[in-house]
Amino acid sequence: MSGYDPSATARVVVGVSGSLGSVTALRRATALARRLGAELWPVLAWEPPGGDPAARRGPAAGLPVEDWQRLAGQRLAAVLDEIFGGEAPGVAMRPGVVRGAPGPALVATADRESDVLVVGAGRRGLQRAFSGRVSRHCLAHAVCPVLAVPPSPLESELLSVHRRCTWHLRIDIRGL
Repeated sequence: MSGYDPSATARVVVGVSGSLGSVTALRRATALARRLGAELWPVLAWEPPGGDPAARRGPAAGLPVEDWQRLAGQRLAAVLDEIFGGEAPGVAMRPGVVRGAPGPALVATADRESDVLVVGAGRRGLQRAFSGRVSRHCLAHAVCPVLAVPPSPLESELLSVHRRCTWHLRIDIRGL
């Protein structure tokens, strides 16, 4: 083979929103990209508030679409800076901001069979009925392998503390 084919570069695409689940997925995706010698593609998907119909109503509906795109890019940069502390993650990285619902946007980005798509698997318990839609969409529609990362133990602990505070129950602080 005589030349470099950029389409042959292995990619690990990861959905990033700033939530605890997406941070856990980003850390797992970074480790996977290192192990595979792949590029890391953190992707933040966004939609205008109220969806596309609200954005089409015109400038009176709020910020122009370009401003929402810019704000999404700033959010992604802030999350990456928070996670990596301004240092390189140890792999080639191509962050991207994609307009669209998160599930379809991630599936469209990870469009090669050789890609690996990493997503947070959502919450456990009663909240599962209202979360995990992105991971379910990706698992059902992606053409590449999908790694659905379960919540971190810290997230489970935080949810437990939040639940106990909501119901005004005692918290055993010996384990904290």
